[in-house]
Amino acid sequence: MATLLHIDSSVHPAGASVSRAVTQAFRRTWQSRHPGARVIYRDLSVAPVAHLTTEAYAAGFVDPQNRTPGQVAAFAARQRLIEELERADAILLGAPMHNFTIPSTLKAWLDNVVLFGRTAGENSTLAGTPTTVVTSRGLSYAPCTPDEEHEHVQNYLTTVLGHAMRLDVGFIVPEFTQAMHDPSMASLVPLFEWSRNRALEEASARAQALGKRDAT
Repeated sequence: MATLLHIDSSVHPAGASVSRAVTQAFRRTWQSRHPGARVIYRDLSVAPVAHLTTEAYAAGFVDPQNRTPGQVAAFAARQRLIEELERADAILLGAPMHNFTIPSTLKAWLDNVVLFGRTAGENSTLAGTPTTVVTSRGLSYAPCTPDEEHEHVQNYLTTVLGHAMRLDVGFIVPEFTQAMHDPSMASLVPLFEWSRNRALEEASARAQALGKRDAT
């Protein structure tokens, strides 16, 4: 049975979050292509994972038989998150830009699941897993735009997910979401609406393509 790991991290609830709307579009299509499939869902804004502690970090580099009782207890939570990730046949991440980078809740989750020698590195247990990242942002930070140098979401996640964890990463990037809320950006509302609609279409198309690949 196919398994999708779906993670949202926007501070905004459904109905007010563009990244959540786009991840939902992906998920609906993916489920339609995988009847009866399992979806593991985490809303990191509602139920954040604990930040990485010294013991939880150190335990990842110690033989399990040599861990202290404190390390065993601390690593147990990481182990659950890592195994959840390793069981996924596809990964879906909602990663909106918050203050020029990813939400702190998503960073805490990454700190727990990135483990060199297991989920990261040359022999990553996650290598090749198709991963879709929806990263919405208030403006445009695309190449050749005035704010290009402030793009710290897609660049960072490409390094962590693609380079370190060896995931097969694709990005969907709805832009100009701030136009919905800032009167000074009213002229950009049509551009935002176009970008959002394109992102919704891309999400459905990518999920459809993954379904076809799984069927072969």
